[in-house]
Parts: sequence; structure tokens; C-alpha cells
Amino acid sequence: MHSMTGFGRGSATTDEGTATIEIACVNRKQAEIVIQGARELNELEPRIRKAILNAVSRGRVQITIQFEKPETTAAPVDVDMRRVDALIAAFETISERADRKIEPKAADFLRTPGIISFGDSGVSADAAWTAIEPALEAALEQVLEMRSAEGADLAADMTSRLAVLESVAEKIGVLAPVRPERYRELLLKRLRDAKLELDLADERVVREIAVFADRCDVSEETTRLDSHFRKFREYMAGSEPAGRSLDFLCQEIHREFNTIGSKASDAVIAQHVVEAKTELEKIREQVQNVE
Repeated sequence: MHSMTGFGRGSATTDEGTATIEIACVNRKQAEIVIQGARELNELEPRIRKAILNAVSRGRVQITIQFEKPETTAAPVDVDMRRVDALIAAFETISERADRKIEPKAADFLRTPGIISFGDSGVSADAAWTAIEPALEAALEQVLEMRSAEGADLAADMTSRLAVLESVAEKIGVLAPVRPERYRELLLKRLRDAKLELDLADERVVREIAVFADRCDVSEETTRLDSHFRKFREYMAGSEPAGRSLDFLCQEIHREFNTIGSKASDAVIAQHVVEAKTELEKIREQVQNVE
């Protein structure tokens, strides 16, 4: 089981240059990939996304790419001679109007947009990929190691809390069957206190106790809870991303405890239900970090 948070950094150097990749992952319900890098590397985004999605199914993944070309690869300098001629002609026109010779200086050529431009080194995205790919793999490996380690910690914490829920459900399973008997004793006491002596075999008493027993029966809920607990452990031990499945199970477990609290009509059972909900909420918080 993996968490959705992690960080990794990788670098690689080839004849084409040096690539440094940083990957940062945080929680998201869906997979969201954000790539930041030089514009000339935009065509590599599909390859990068494919590599990430092969390893990550959920979470926001931000990839920062830095690519430095070799120092021996100088960027060419382009001079637009048409703009140079136009600037010189403009100064000649100014000189005629001012009736004195005005010569353009070097700063004038440098300040004029479009006269001098620096091109790229000519390194293609495919050539840059030779360094970016191994750097990406190294960074992704670190991310997965961190996500796996944190996932193991999450699993250990949730396992201990799940044991508490199982213990609470077991206690409820023991208490619930004796509720009709206790209700019968309480009903007869109230009748005696009201000076209404009725035979235990009286149809009205039997019917009242039978209705109560049916209404407060939680055997179906405790059986479903046992099933949910088993499934929860299976998902945690599985090799597939389990975050969504665990989140769904938390909702179902909460529903069962809610029903038990409503049906049991017992103060002790109600306390157990509150304890279970408190522990379950802690599990749900952890599940939000699971991939």
C-alpha cells in the first residue's frame, strides 16, 4: 500500500547535456500531472506523462525539469541586416532634419528590438530525452520508495485502529442478544410499579417483547461489519491501489455502526458506538493519504 505523498530528485548527464528532475507528490482524488520546463521540451510531455501514469494512479504530481546544454555548445547570434539598414537610414533622416551629422552608437543597435537575437544551441527534444529519461527514472524511483515507506506506516496505524473496531463490534455482539431479556425485566417492573400485574404468558406482554427483540436485533449489522473488516485487511494487503476502496469501506462501516446505535436502545452499546465512530474517523483521515 502506497501513500500519495513523496519527493524524488534525479540527474543524468550525456553528450547532449545535463538533466535534473524533481518530482513532488501530494494528495488528490484523481491523477493530476503538472510539468514545468523549458518550452523547447514541451513535445516530451506525452512521454513524461506516460512514465508517471505507469507508476502513479492518484495524486497531484509536479515535475520540474532543468536541462543544461554543454558549455561547448554555444548559442548562435543572429543579426537582422534589414533592421540595421533601417536604423542607419533613420539616423540619416534625423541628421538632415537637425542639419548636423548624428551617428548611431553601439548601444542604439543593442537597444533596438529584433536587430540582435540569440538562437538556441540546436539541441533537439529527442536529444535532450537521452539525459531526461534516466533522470526521470531516478527521481521516480525515489518517489515510489518514499510513498511505499509511508504507505507501510499508514497500514500499521490503520491495522491497529481496525483491531479496536473489531473489539468494539465483538463487545456489541455479546451485549445485543441480552437486550430483550433486560427489556422484559424492565417492562414487568414498570407494570408492577403501576400495580398492573400481568401473567408472563399474557399475549400483550409476549407481543411487546417480541416486537422489541425484532427492532433491536443487530445481528445483520455485526455480520456485515465482520465482512467489511475482512475486506479492509485484504485491500491493505493487496498489490493494487486501495485508497478509493478503503474510503468506500469506511463509509459502509460508519453506516453499520450508525444503524446499531439507532436500533440497540442501550446506553452501554451507545458508548461503544461512539468509541467506534471516533476510531473510524481517525482511520478515514489516514485513508485520505492512501493511493
